[in-house]
Amino acid sequence: MPLFGPLGRRPAGTMLTAFTVLITAWLSPAAATPASDSPTPADTTSDVWRVAPPETKKDQLTADVALDDSTGALSLTVRRGADPVLPDSPLGLRTRDADLTRGLELLDRADRRVVERYEMTTGKQRRVRSPMTESRFALRGEGGVRMDLVVRVARDGVAFRYELPDSAGTVVTGEATGYRLPAGAPAWLLPHTSWYEEVRARTTAGGAPAGDYGYPALFELAAGSANEYVLLTESGMDSTYPGSKLAHTAAGDNGGGAYDVALAEAEVVSPGDLATPWRTAIVGDLAAVTESTLVSDLAPDAEFADTSWIRPGTVSWSWLVEHDSPRDFERQKDYVDYAAAHGWEYTLVDEGWSREWVPELVRYARARGVDILLWFRWWEVDTPEEMDGVFGELNDWGVKGVKVDFMNNGGGEPEGVGRHAWYEDVLAATAEHRLLVNFHGATLPKGLQRTWPHLMTYEAVRGHEYYSFDQPLTPTYNTMLPFTRNVVGSADVTPGTFSMTNRTHTDAHELALPVVYESGLQHPADSPETYARLPEAERVLDQLPTVWDETRYLGGRPGDDAVLARRAGERWFVGGIHAGAAGETEVDLGRLGADDDERLLVELVTDEADGADGADGADGADGLVRESRTVAGDAELTVPVAGNGGFVALVCPAERGRTTCDAPVRTTPATALAVTPATATAEPGDEIEVTGRFAAADGESATLRDVRLGARPRAGWTASGDDAARPVLRPGQALSGSWTVRVPESAEPGYADVPVVAEYRAPGAGRAEPPVHVEQAVRVLVAPPVPRGEAHVGDLHLLTATNGWGPVEVDTSVGEDGAGDGAPLTIGGTTYDKGLGAHAPSRVTVYLGGACSAFTAQVGVDDEVGDQGSVSFRVLGDGTELAATGTLRGADGAQPVTADVAGVDVLTLEVADGGDGISYDHADWADAKVSCA
Repeated sequence: MPLFGPLGRRPAGTMLTAFTVLITAWLSPAAATPASDSPTPADTTSDVWRVAPPETKKDQLTADVALDDSTGALSLTVRRGADPVLPDSPLGLRTRDADLTRGLELLDRADRRVVERYEMTTGKQRRVRSPMTESRFALRGEGGVRMDLVVRVARDGVAFRYELPDSAGTVVTGEATGYRLPAGAPAWLLPHTSWYEEVRARTTAGGAPAGDYGYPALFELAAGSANEYVLLTESGMDSTYPGSKLAHTAAGDNGGGAYDVALAEAEVVSPGDLATPWRTAIVGDLAAVTESTLVSDLAPDAEFADTSWIRPGTVSWSWLVEHDSPRDFERQKDYVDYAAAHGWEYTLVDEGWSREWVPELVRYARARGVDILLWFRWWEVDTPEEMDGVFGELNDWGVKGVKVDFMNNGGGEPEGVGRHAWYEDVLAATAEHRLLVNFHGATLPKGLQRTWPHLMTYEAVRGHEYYSFDQPLTPTYNTMLPFTRNVVGSADVTPGTFSMTNRTHTDAHELALPVVYESGLQHPADSPETYARLPEAERVLDQLPTVWDETRYLGGRPGDDAVLARRAGERWFVGGIHAGAAGETEVDLGRLGADDDERLLVELVTDEADGADGADGADGADGLVRESRTVAGDAELTVPVAGNGGFVALVCPAERGRTTCDAPVRTTPATALAVTPATATAEPGDEIEVTGRFAAADGESATLRDVRLGARPRAGWTASGDDAARPVLRPGQALSGSWTVRVPESAEPGYADVPVVAEYRAPGAGRAEPPVHVEQAVRVLVAPPVPRGEAHVGDLHLLTATNGWGPVEVDTSVGEDGAGDGAPLTIGGTTYDKGLGAHAPSRVTVYLGGACSAFTAQVGVDDEVGDQGSVSFRVLGDGTELAATGTLRGADGAQPVTADVAGVDVLTLEVADGGDGISYDHADWADAKVSCA
């Protein structure tokens, strides 16, 4: 049953509350005077109303809303006890018809207690309970226009938003919202870009250069006897309102620290009621900031309840250290094999994958207990029709998730309502097709991971890919992220990259990053060969979960150190990273909650002593050591830390006989599924006899349970014959079946796979775990008509057509990456009317059916790239090479290619790069034709 109907978005202002408990107590409308618990206003010309949290305690957070009697302007002050933390923040909206920043009059105030209860599939805490007080201030402004200010106060921060209720429609032209910070307050700020990948730097609120800054923005403020930190961001985004940023006019440390909310679009057109995102301030010490769930607390509840199909996990990924490897089927199998051997859940195939071999890779991986994720450009799934087609095909292949990239460009405002509408549409479509999502080149997390539980992670961070651009991440930068970017949602930094020689931090620092940085999909970004040379790192990565029950701050300060602990079940994983000279770190295990008389087993991984000066292990040598300690539950560990170093600790109860916190690494038994025939050629209406035999592989000792074997043809194809099933399949036993598969009369020419699937429960698997899926397929060619006479290849039905960049073009050059954007085919100054425009690596197949005798073409690099580019051409008949060229370059003219194709059923035209990368490799098969009977 579909999870959703047609793609669409929620009406403005609606919120699902499946996991939200609202305890409401509406107060008397007589709220035009200060509330009884309000402080005496410092400015007696203002009315002030206090919003206090539901859990009363000493030095609690409160929010004071003030309305200036003389101007009718609103402001908000956040206090810790009696001390202002975030003072005099201006509030209000401007619309095309009314200025709602001045001349406001309070009509009513209503309060309620809100308790958010929900479960996350990702994040720093799986189960969340967050009590808040909400106050709604109903205001009347210019022309009698109504505006509500809604304020929420929680134990870890304050948030507010504006609502325009009972509106026949409006156009917002801006906000008066801003924050007034002490000029000398230390600040950790990110210059704003739509992809949030600039370098965050330490400055001061007043000393930061004039300009725009991205969320989250962290400030350190003096408040009473202890310092407070304020992290500014936004939450509860939807497609009715654009994103925003912080605009700062520099005034110097002795001037002002004013930061105003600037919208990404000049106008916001709303057809009816309007609710803005929550302007969010997380407030407290560094423990409160790093452990906060306020961003997801403020977000709408989950759009669907069944999350059983959502599986976060560890992902093998080749692109960072081998940019061309996603084009290489055999190399991707190496990454699958590594994931399978180490119990990792996924392999991500990044830019360059081919439709020709991905289905086979998926089958190869799933038989080994590994699922495949695929990379896409966002404009490849830009419309509902594209989403349904692409994601439906991924379901047919068995792909389990998508990494979607470059939302920061491709037309339109990347933080505008149109792009946010696309985010909602693609999340609805991927949920419909049960695909996990990883957003890259994207906006910042703003609560959508609660609303859409299959959204595993975002980039929106300068991650490890910058090493390959020769812009290494510094240890100082690394220690800022846990207190800033990663507070508001999962961050796909892709840590665990040991082979980068431009690294300036140690192996233990690098190993700690997947603990310190939370991500629902964690991508250790190095090669199997590198990890094999780092056994201690490998051991930690094999144990590391990506779903956490809770997170605790244990120490550090942005730019200097970060020590975080994350719990999964009974085990705590502690990660510490350091910037600066060698020293020692004190780790208070008492914060993990164990009783004083409880004994804990601690397994500590640090840098070798000679690694104190930097990344001695960057060449792949093992620079890590492990030691075990048994300590009291409230012990303070003194951990030696190398220069720019770090550490990882696994902590678990020290039970009798227990020598390690490691859990066994579960791997999938080796099996064999044989299917006949391997290939077939058929016409619409034909029937194909298919058989399958499934058994454990030779030498495998595992017993398989709940085994089922059957044919699973795609929609429109049918299979007669029952599934074969056995409750237990022991070593040496086999399960066999046979089926008659019928090709539908409506089948289009081309290749179609008829899968035969075996599913079983692996040893040790729980009932809630998905079965292991083993699949082989009969490759069926539904034959198009054979060509007659002299036929241009571009006029025939292309059975397959893959390209290294953009689509294969017919009768034009490849041009750019869009369909139909090529120019006339031109080689060496000669223009050709007919042919194919390709880009290395490329592969095109057409059906000849044994009816043709000769193939001819003029080949070369298209003139549109000048003297650049280098390619080679091959012609194959039924898989056998018939003709080939050497390397041709942009300065070369056209070269003739001929081949004898007598008796050939399938003709294949391949283009390879010249060995120097694929840039500018625009290859033309000009005047390509076959001579047939």
